[in-house]
Amino acid sequence: QKHVLDKMTPAFIERGGERGHDADPLEKIWKDWEAFASYAFNKSHSTCYAWIAYQTAYLKANYPAEYMASVLSNNMNDIKQVSFFMEECKRMGVEVLGPDVNESNYHFTVNKVGAIRFGLGAIKGLGSAPVAELIEKRAEDGPFLSVFDLAKRVNLRVCSKKAFESLVFGGGFDSFSSAHRAQYFKEDGNGRTFLDNLVRFGSAFQDSKNSSQASLFGGDSGAKLPEPTIPESEEWGNIYALNKEKEVIGMFISGHPLDDYKMEIEAFCSGNVSMLNDMKANANKEVLIASIISDAEHRFTRK
Repeated sequence: QKHVLDKMTPAFIERGGERGHDADPLEKIWKDWEAFASYAFNKSHSTCYAWIAYQTAYLKANYPAEYMASVLSNNMNDIKQVSFFMEECKRMGVEVLGPDVNESNYHFTVNKVGAIRFGLGAIKGLGSAPVAELIEKRAEDGPFLSVFDLAKRVNLRVCSKKAFESLVFGGGFDSFSSAHRAQYFKEDGNGRTFLDNLVRFGSAFQDSKNSSQASLFGGDSGAKLPEPTIPESEEWGNIYALNKEKEVIGMFISGHPLDDYKMEIEAFCSGNVSMLNDMKANANKEVLIASIISDAEHRFTRK
């Protein structure tokens, strides 16, 4: 604040004189301080920022997947930022895969083929405790072989039915080819969904196993429990499945609701929403943009 500094100059010279100092050295000192305040502080900062910029640019250029996974993890609680950086990944040609119970960790990570795997910690309704439980059991006894194997191994007091629902909606169970997302919510004759029966099966298995360990003769009666039957069900429509995915992840990952209209978009659309960022360059143009109405409100004015 140069104007504040200027007001202090006479006081500095005057009080320095009162203490027996000559005016010339005092003025020299003051001018040096002014020069330092206007230049040296900024120079030190710009040097530090230049060094950080060089380091991060090097990482982004040479380790793009690892760098973007770190950036996404650092912003995983801000869905707008995650969406922004997901677009940057797409621009860079770095693939981002949806969550998976056998590969995802809490944060965004890079898998063996160099793709970014979505972090389980970014799934709404899952929570840190269920994620830690899944990762711990996976580390102890290897990947989960099926949803039944998962239900038998994890602590169901920690990984509740609600956590399972979030994983299904987000695509966390998609690697288990035995069932698609809609089948988990198909009801049987008793009004119970397959997900209900899965959790009941896992709980019964664990109770049986614990009672066998506590008995006099042991045995593994838990292994004899029959697995619940996976019901037949039509797959969810593309838009419904993706909207459920967006509810728990905050964005579309496995696809996009407009994928079914790719041919029409390529044939008829002549622009995109990003053109609105440069109104001058696109002034007076007639543009067709494909979009989705995600929300609508009825409002009444005084008129």
